[in-house]
Amino acid sequence: MNEKKSKAKLPPPPQMSPYVFTLLLLGFGLWCFWDGWLSTDPGMAEYALFNQVLSAVLIPWAVWDFFNVKKKYKNNNNRPADRPGSTTTDKSNFNTNK
Repeated sequence: MNEKKSKAKLPPPPQMSPYVFTLLLLGFGLWCFWDGWLSTDPGMAEYALFNQVLSAVLIPWAVWDFFNVKKKYKNNNNRPADRPGSTTTDKSNFNTNK
């Protein structure tokens, strides 16, 4: 009984930012852009086409993902609380009702 009460008092674990995946996509896309389009290293000429194609895919994907996450995050924060005691930051795609 006391164990349940002590678990209920614990704060929720920290959550990862929803933009982490977006930043990884953008970072890797920019790196591929540098290697494919701007690098003057003759050893990288063999991989230039791969990096050009990958940068053309990853950078627009990162931009699309940024706006998609921003839209979802905005929609989740605008919804009223589903249950007493919950806050708008508790919202996610998972069912938290138990």
